Amino acid sequence: MQTLHTGEVLGGKRVLGGPMTSLVELSSAVEQGLPKVTLRNVARRVFDEPSEQRALIYRVVPEATWKRRRERLSHAESERTERLARVVALAEDVWQDAAQTRHFLTTPHPEIGGKSPLDAALTELGARQVEEVIARILYGFPA
Repeated sequence: MQTLHTGEVLGGKRVLGGPMTSLVELSSAVEQGLPKVTLRNVARRVFDEPSEQRALIYRVVPEATWKRRRERLSHAESERTERLARVVALAEDVWQDAAQTRHFLTTPHPEIGGKSPLDAALTELGARQVEEVIARILYGFPA
């Protein structure tokens, strides 16, 4: 179940207070503002290097805001974090290998305008494009 895996990418029960078994639960968590650590967890799923993790975090939340922020992300930051987690979870489900998943997420792709899937997923329309690319790969649909 994709929603459950997205919840795991965000940090799972320990961070979210329970499993995310439905879109309603995930939506409610986003509306309340996800815990700040969820963004760090997503960045760790993609990058090993702390500097790369910070670079991704600061693309979602400006550095000064990140340092000032106490515990919860804003609604908009939570939406971006969930969107990134959803794309990461989908890629993990398809590749089943951390190195291959990382390569897919960080390599420019011609079907999304030469952007990396991770860069594209910073916007809702970009995330939809990434999801379509993954569906084509998974189901063998032509481009």
